[in-house]
Amino acid sequence: MQVTFVYVHVKKAHIQEFIEATQENHVESVKEPGNLRFDVLQNADDFTKFVIYEAYDSGTTAAAHKQTAHYLKWRETVADWMAEPRKGITYQIICPREKSKW
Repeated sequence: MQVTFVYVHVKKAHIQEFIEATQENHVESVKEPGNLRFDVLQNADDFTKFVIYEAYDSGTTAAAHKQTAHYLKWRETVADWMAEPRKGITYQIICPREKSKW
């Protein structure tokens, strides 16, 4: 399993547009083979900051996500709305583990 946290800082004037575009990306992303979760979170103290939590069953399916039409559309649509470049950090799952992997 591979998880990526994508940290996004959005210009204040584009928060609602960003949310709408990201919701569209979410709807399609959760349909992808290998997608386990695709959560979009907004910082409670600073509404311009978001985290996207993406969980895929493998690095291969996570990489495939970045080739989908909906992701490419999202990336192009939101690019100018960013206050700074988004930052994706990839993690490997430690816990919980499937019983078969113990």
